[in-house]
Amino acid sequence: MNQFGTNFRLAVWGESHGPQIGVTIDGVSPGIPLSEADFAEDLARRRSGAPGTTPRREADAPQIVSGVYEGYTTGAPLTVEFTNADTRSQDYAALKTHYRPSHADLTAVRKFGGFNDPRGGGHFSGRITLGLVAAGVVAKKMLGERVRFSTQIVEIGGCTDPARFDDLLRETAAAKDSVGGIVECRAEGVMPALGEPFFDSTESLIAHLLFSVPAVKGVEFGSGFAAARMRGSEHNDPIVDASGLTETNHAGGIVGGLTNGNPLVVRAAVKPTASIAHEQMTYNLATDRMEPLEIRGRHDVCIALRAAVVVEAAVAIALEDLLLRCRA
Repeated sequence: MNQFGTNFRLAVWGESHGPQIGVTIDGVSPGIPLSEADFAEDLARRRSGAPGTTPRREADAPQIVSGVYEGYTTGAPLTVEFTNADTRSQDYAALKTHYRPSHADLTAVRKFGGFNDPRGGGHFSGRITLGLVAAGVVAKKMLGERVRFSTQIVEIGGCTDPARFDDLLRETAAAKDSVGGIVECRAEGVMPALGEPFFDSTESLIAHLLFSVPAVKGVEFGSGFAAARMRGSEHNDPIVDASGLTETNHAGGIVGGLTNGNPLVVRAAVKPTASIAHEQMTYNLATDRMEPLEIRGRHDVCIALRAAVVVEAAVAIALEDLLLRCRA
């Protein structure tokens, strides 16, 4: 199923080269001012055009088709859709049998009996994250100005020096290859005690949504995996006052599955873009053997560049769902 959430529930739909993609959100509070212009800033953060991103140019103009009347949300399901225009489906004709490495081409055929749309990755495409960004805009409006997000790319291809990112991207593009990256999202002003112990912990729900984002291969909170190399005396966060403020924040703002009022810190590891022009050997069903493949089409050198706003949207969606659960 393509749904997430309990009280703030969303469904994403469409395929990369289909006529439209979009998102339907249920649980939106009535009376929130909302227009297409409210989506512009976050959609621009995801849009291609910067060095290292795909040359595919889509307007990504949102159209609200339900859930808003006279500029305010109605409380009914909110649907936002986007038109796909800049598609080159011919680039994918040969891939129906010559499966791309590390793509869902073959698994999709097995899952859907060959009836899936393979163009541009179909419903498995990163383009579907456009709906997540739109839902994130709505979630952040519902969370209010108290919750403030700060999201940045902290690593590209193993490099942590932003001054070298552009050079690294140019070198990678020249080699017809790709690189991954790490996105860090911080949310301040999150009320304490959101979440549940164990199965519906704050980490569980945020990680659930982040791992739904194509190309995300790892998620960590606070010190994350580095905590395994620390001692308790190093990792513990001393509480300094009755509000729960801590001297350090190795826990990333979550203790026992519950938010503790400190900044929520989460990082997502984004793998290198699987579609690369560099020749690779991979299985061809038509000939029943491995053959060289040079992938045509327009792809990101580093998909993490456009993933930052998607990660932020995922965190906002999960937090809003948790907040509505708490109020319920």
